[in-house]
Amino acid sequence: MSAVQGWVDTFRAEAQRLPGAKLPWLAGARARAIERFAALGWPTNKLEKWRHTSLALLAQQEFAVPPVDRVDLAAGALAQLRQGAEAGHWLVFIDGQFAPGLSDIGTLPAGACVDSLAGALAQRPERLEAVYGDAEEGESPAALNLALAGDGAYIELARGVAIEAPIHLVFVGGVSKGTQLVRNFIVADDGAQVTVVEHYIGRDDATSFTNTVTRVRAGRDARVTHLKLQQESAQAFHLAALDAVQARGAYFASHSLAFGARLARNDISSRLEGEGGEALLNGLYHVDGKRHVDHYTRLDHNSPRCTSRELYRGILDGTGRGVFTGRIYVAPGAVKTDAEQRSDSLLLSAGAESDARPELEIYNDDVKCAHGSTVGQIDETGLFYLRSRGLDEQHARNLLVYAFAAEVLARIGERSLRRSAEAAIRARIPGGQLLEALA
Repeated sequence: MSAVQGWVDTFRAEAQRLPGAKLPWLAGARARAIERFAALGWPTNKLEKWRHTSLALLAQQEFAVPPVDRVDLAAGALAQLRQGAEAGHWLVFIDGQFAPGLSDIGTLPAGACVDSLAGALAQRPERLEAVYGDAEEGESPAALNLALAGDGAYIELARGVAIEAPIHLVFVGGVSKGTQLVRNFIVADDGAQVTVVEHYIGRDDATSFTNTVTRVRAGRDARVTHLKLQQESAQAFHLAALDAVQARGAYFASHSLAFGARLARNDISSRLEGEGGEALLNGLYHVDGKRHVDHYTRLDHNSPRCTSRELYRGILDGTGRGVFTGRIYVAPGAVKTDAEQRSDSLLLSAGAESDARPELEIYNDDVKCAHGSTVGQIDETGLFYLRSRGLDEQHARNLLVYAFAAEVLARIGERSLRRSAEAAIRARIPGGQLLEALA
């Protein structure tokens, strides 16, 4: 049996058990999605967007969708997940299924809804129909997600509503069947404000598969900040898509911190559909061993006077490989566009590899656009300076690696989230605890 056919058979067996299975619009969308996945198959290196990333190893694995029944862990596990974290609103998912016993949504302002996807499909399906998506959008991994995603988060804010504390979505993979397919929605009406953190973790020895899609809709003058922290095992596979649409004057920030998985692919895009929108795409990844991380980003400037800033940095060790492709599109009528994109990679070993492709597609003369890419090694002058000040070579190298990451972390505006990100990268650097005084 082929890997693709196995997923088709899984859909046939599970479709009627998925949340919202009785909704005609959703049942139809799921059926079209599995047909699209079957027709396309897994992406291959023959596709330009996947030229540097092979899913052959993933396709060889056998995964099963976990039972739709909700899964709870011991209450003490929540304390471990939240240790040292700030107050906020917490939704915890185990192998893609909402775990209410581990979650603490807390008190929300009037006009705010924070729920599991399964709960939202049961309580407010009409709100989801407009934003759920269709099979024609995205590539085959996104189609598989649409067909089989059984849960996720639904966050909606009415006009002018602000949620001050971050909303944390914690996804624990590899606990039972090794697969989680989740679909998240962040819908912020005009003038609303929200910060959402997606945190993906798993057992150190877990061979798991995560397929996640997050859809963001930011209304006029809304402000949405999204931070994703990926810390899965060296045997995990992670495919993700983040799709944002911004109305006039809306602000959207994406911070992607990829520190785990055997193979990870993050597709991140935003469409600036209203004048004066602002987008920030920010990313940091660390790979070692045989890990492979691929970021594919796209910013569509479809309206006048929009601004975008994009910075991705990779730290590569062992025989790890980092891939970055960033595409900026400027439509014919998008005058006064201001867009900057940069990708930097730091190679810590002879076996590490970096591939970067910054791309501009501009159909307008009245714009200001720039892009650049660098690949380098530890600065020997800086290393010499630090050693002359009394640091041994390893500590000096660690300090320079941390400094390389610091510019990305500094762009995380929320102090508590920035400190969590700093702690995560220190944990990846040998002897990183000695760098804590710099935080």
